[in-house]
Amino acid sequence: MGVDVKFQTGSKRFNYRAAGILIEQDHVLLHKQAGDQYWALPGGRVELGEQARDTIVREMNEELGYEVDVASTPWIAENFFHYDGHHYHELGFYFVLSSDRSHFQEGPFHGLEGERLIYQWIPVTELNEIILQPEFLTAGLHRLPEHTEHVVVEN
Repeated sequence: MGVDVKFQTGSKRFNYRAAGILIEQDHVLLHKQAGDQYWALPGGRVELGEQARDTIVREMNEELGYEVDVASTPWIAENFFHYDGHHYHELGFYFVLSSDRSHFQEGPFHGLEGERLIYQWIPVTELNEIILQPEFLTAGLHRLPEHTEHVVVEN
């Protein structure tokens, strides 16, 4: 196991994250921490010396047992937010994923790493009915850009 690219100074935390966009049957796969109100795209921290696109392939396999490929990179996002008493500065790479098989299922479920994360396939048409972070994804997932866009999110 490698070393995650993250560090903390006082109440400020830096996080380098790769996230995956997997869409099947007009539903997108999301997850949330048990007890949290907001949803996010699945993914994880990039390890030192690892390419972000390799991170998301590894994370999807570790967390869900999904074999995926990266199809495109619609967004690179600088995300500034507060969570659990900390000020985060997150650099995120967002990748559209493809898979040779369907993974869609109804209702919430847990991944291979236990009950800490709740996964669910949410209809893209219903994203405005949930809290999705970062917020640009609510509209963005309706219209994936053809070329990589740089997004800055300040909360």
